[in-house]
Amino acid sequence: MLKNSLVLGLFAITTVGLVALVQQATASRIATSEREAQVRALTEILPTDSYDNHLLDNPIQVHDPILLGNKRPQPAYIALKDGQPSALILRVTAPDGYGGAIQLLVGIRADGQLAGVRALSHKETPGLGDKIELAKSQWIRSFEGKSLSDPNEDGWAVKKDRGSFDQFAGATITPRAVVKATHKALQYFDAHKKELFAAQVKSNG
Repeated sequence: MLKNSLVLGLFAITTVGLVALVQQATASRIATSEREAQVRALTEILPTDSYDNHLLDNPIQVHDPILLGNKRPQPAYIALKDGQPSALILRVTAPDGYGGAIQLLVGIRADGQLAGVRALSHKETPGLGDKIELAKSQWIRSFEGKSLSDPNEDGWAVKKDRGSFDQFAGATITPRAVVKATHKALQYFDAHKKELFAAQVKSNG
């Protein structure tokens, strides 16, 4: 019995160790994949000639559960051109997607116009809600050039809700969530632009 107990104990220890190693390796791969997706999205949102700093090197932490939808502080990336802020890219969560939370990158130029929006991750229905991905549809590009005043307050909704943005056939919840989250990101930018840009200029000064 003692021998059997030792064998079982060693087996349990080995199994736990292997599970831990697999989890660690998986977490590392996920983190790497997320970073690669983020780099691609950043490049798509901002033309490389619109900034001359390394966006991912010096992120600042922002936190606003109401306007940004994130429970914890998230990195924001400030693009600089000749030492002056040219744009801000925020990580935003749309908590009310059809399949759950939708993670977005929202790029806003210094003048308050949207440079672009990209979906980082989501669990929306394939063939319907996944049209928020640029690879599946051009819909996400409809935000480019928009601002808090264009469209007006009422226009920041899907057309089914008498707004300015198209919805998907058979899928209204997903675009509605993205439009709402993007609008809130613009509101956050409008409220905090000066302090965010001032802090970045000071840290690079």
